[in-house]
Amino acid sequence: MTDTVNRQDFLFELGTEELPPKALSTLSKALESEVMAGINELFGKQAATLLADTTVNAYAAPRRLALLINNLADEVPSSTFMMQGPPARIAFDEQGNPSKALEGFARKCGTTTDQLQEIDGKMSFSQSVPAKAITGELPAIIENALSKLPIPKRMRWGASRTEFVRPVKWVVMLMGDEVIECEILGLKAGRDTRGHRFHYNHAITLNQANEYLENLESVGYVIADFDERREKIRAQVEAEGAAINGIAQIDDDLLDEVTALNEWPVALTGRFDDRFLEVPSQALISSMKEHQKYFHVTDSNGQLVPFFITIANIESTDPAQVIAGNEKVIRPRLADAAFFFETDKKRTLESRIEDLKSIVFQQELGTLHDKAVRVAALAKHIAAQLGQDQDKAERAAMLAKTDLMTDMVYEFTDLQGLMGYHYAIHDGEDEGVAQAQNEQYMPRFAGDELPQSEPGIAVALADRLDTLTGLFGINQPPTGSKDPFALRRASLGVLRIIIERELDLDLISLIAFATEQHSNLRAEGFKVNHEVHEFIMSRLRALYQDQGIAIEAYLAVETKPGEMETKPLVFDRKVKAVSHFMTLNEAKSLAAANKRVLNILTKNNYDGLSKASEALLQEDAEKALATAVAEKENQLKPLIAQGDFKAVLEQLAELRPVVDKFFDEVMVMADDEAIRNNRLALLNQLRNLFLGVADISALS
Repeated sequence: MTDTVNRQDFLFELGTEELPPKALSTLSKALESEVMAGINELFGKQAATLLADTTVNAYAAPRRLALLINNLADEVPSSTFMMQGPPARIAFDEQGNPSKALEGFARKCGTTTDQLQEIDGKMSFSQSVPAKAITGELPAIIENALSKLPIPKRMRWGASRTEFVRPVKWVVMLMGDEVIECEILGLKAGRDTRGHRFHYNHAITLNQANEYLENLESVGYVIADFDERREKIRAQVEAEGAAINGIAQIDDDLLDEVTALNEWPVALTGRFDDRFLEVPSQALISSMKEHQKYFHVTDSNGQLVPFFITIANIESTDPAQVIAGNEKVIRPRLADAAFFFETDKKRTLESRIEDLKSIVFQQELGTLHDKAVRVAALAKHIAAQLGQDQDKAERAAMLAKTDLMTDMVYEFTDLQGLMGYHYAIHDGEDEGVAQAQNEQYMPRFAGDELPQSEPGIAVALADRLDTLTGLFGINQPPTGSKDPFALRRASLGVLRIIIERELDLDLISLIAFATEQHSNLRAEGFKVNHEVHEFIMSRLRALYQDQGIAIEAYLAVETKPGEMETKPLVFDRKVKAVSHFMTLNEAKSLAAANKRVLNILTKNNYDGLSKASEALLQEDAEKALATAVAEKENQLKPLIAQGDFKAVLEQLAELRPVVDKFFDEVMVMADDEAIRNNRLALLNQLRNLFLGVADISALS
């Protein structure tokens, strides 16, 4: 049936005032997703067949969102619709009259009882649904898609009550060469798009849907394809950097934003005064990036050079004038940064500690000064645990938030920490203390680098643990998707620092110390410590999944009975050991054996308080297992002490033959109670060998 369906190209374009640049790509993807969801629903069970040869392309530029669907079936083929109702045995009474159930089913189907028929023991209604043109359905699909776009705040314009993210100026709806007659967001659809606001601000008539891209670019000076425009900008920026013997630094977020701001991008290079290079480069970069959307340039050594690259949304006949205008605009911006830097240096970070008392960290947790005192105590404690310089850790923590009180960080908030480092160096602080000012925020995001200096490590851990214990202590943990204090990210940061820096730290004791630094917490300390520890350690599950480690390896360690593992580094080594163990040939058999042992011990309520007696061993297989278990107990002690859990499990893998033979030849549940209990004790010893690392039965 579908072979006879005609196919045409469908174009929808919504022309608007300039759309929010940071939302443009999201809006475009959402429009495509919602429209295709509507078409799939319309086609129903035939969607896979009808859309097999269909291609979809979404386009987005500052003044337009568009969707071009090639080879779209122009009608929904006819089909047969059937509904099943009540069983035939209750459809009629003894006199042959329709039952209430049957009459209700008929009304639901919009028909009468005499139009119903029995199929497979049930009264059923079938109806032929004729084919219908898709052009009659597309306007509603488009309207529905537009209403579902992720727009936090919609606006109205003029006297219209229509709402959208920006005022709508035109609508194009074409199926092949025909306009789909409809009204979208208060405007009548047509075949006229518009060109570039400055180069060609006129109507461009489209005779066919598939003329869209070509006509816009060749006539209207508009590159509608976001990805094409993005790569063109990238290439131009790189070429501009190379032309001045530099390397243009392209930040992906900035590239996306600039792409969303320009329809006809042209890269131009400007220059700023060399004297501004005396200001920390990141301050200059932030000023250029945030305020002007410029790309900065470095030399081969990564040092900032006094050039910038801007993207003009116009092909000027006098580019030098455009460049001069941009240089004029950036000069006061950089001068502000230089002024802030020089002004801030007139006061030391230490002199700003008292200023922290004026800033509230959280209403119930006090000021930034209160937090600094708590973090300093915890950082000093962490340094002591690691055998590091406690005074430096304490000093770094007391200074850690003081750069928030500077003019530079007030103006450029993303420079917090980094400016603290520069100001600490200027003040003559110890290098490690200075580094900690920036490293306290590391890792800032997934995959970010970790703190390197000893004070930096101590402060980074202490700051996060203070926030975690404080928020849990006032009963404000993250809920669902809401995590205003980024406690999940903080937890991952704690784990990454401890594990990747190989720190032998007991997390529960650090949490307890952090909790003690708080006053007037609502929750009891023990409850806070338990909840925070559980919350932090639970983050490991996602971390291991990102690393490609099987969830079973994590569960084998996490669900191990007995005392909870409180050292993240030890926990991690055990998980990595189990992950390696799972690759061994013996793993599957030993996991199954451990599962069998667990079931036997559980079923017999074995308390595990005694060891197997050599005098009660009867079978050769159980004697062999007892000997092997005793030997492994001695061999594994130094490996466990060293934390070499991979070697432990490799040693235990050697038990497979003797374990298999035991279960093949020995009846554990012997009639003699003493022998039975002795065999249970032997199995318990075997299980405990594995439990020194993980519950291997969880792998089965």
